[in-house]
Amino acid sequence: MVSQKKKKIISLKFWHGTTTLAFVCRSGIIVSVDSRASMGKYIGSSNVRKVIPINDNMLGTMAGGAADCFFWERNLGTICHLYELQHKHKISISGVSKIFTNMIYKYKNSGLSIGAMIIGWDQTGPGLFYVDSEANRIKIKMISVGSGSTFAFGILDSGYNWNLSLKEGIELGKNSIFHAAFKDAYSGGKINSYLVRNHGWIKIVSEDIGREAFQRYNI
Repeated sequence: MVSQKKKKIISLKFWHGTTTLAFVCRSGIIVSVDSRASMGKYIGSSNVRKVIPINDNMLGTMAGGAADCFFWERNLGTICHLYELQHKHKISISGVSKIFTNMIYKYKNSGLSIGAMIIGWDQTGPGLFYVDSEANRIKIKMISVGSGSTFAFGILDSGYNWNLSLKEGIELGKNSIFHAAFKDAYSGGKINSYLVRNHGWIKIVSEDIGREAFQRYNI
């Protein structure tokens, strides 16, 4: 009789790195992200699109596993479009975040790595929600997610207030991502910033972090 030994299942542990942030102010919702994708100790790409359009007035961000975030947020966009076709109006930001949380909850503890923000504007005003792979859902006015988030929060906390102008808000988002990328090895590439208002979202900034560092510090 052949004895069968139990094989120990070793789960893969990936190193994730990114910096994403968003905050609500008088001028709208400012979203800023970096564009570096890391593969362990190596840089996989410096041109990753970490802001994923869900519909005309809603965005999602990716932090964690790029494939997990991209797949589920694109799937979320499809659900939103189907809802709009069936009901003849756009779904609320709160509703979208709940759908996203319920989708992820089915796969909780299965190895997904998601730290996403659902950002948009509906009839109730601005909406900013954090949703992760543990099916946590939090409504918030200012947040940063990723390995560089602790550095970004240092800049955000010191410069944030509700009455920021559009120019001040954009600069605050840029500076937060810049300093996070300067101190966190897993963040870098470009600074991509978006503005979300009641009429939709637009991309407002795309600047190279290395060029910005050279201009500031002549390095």
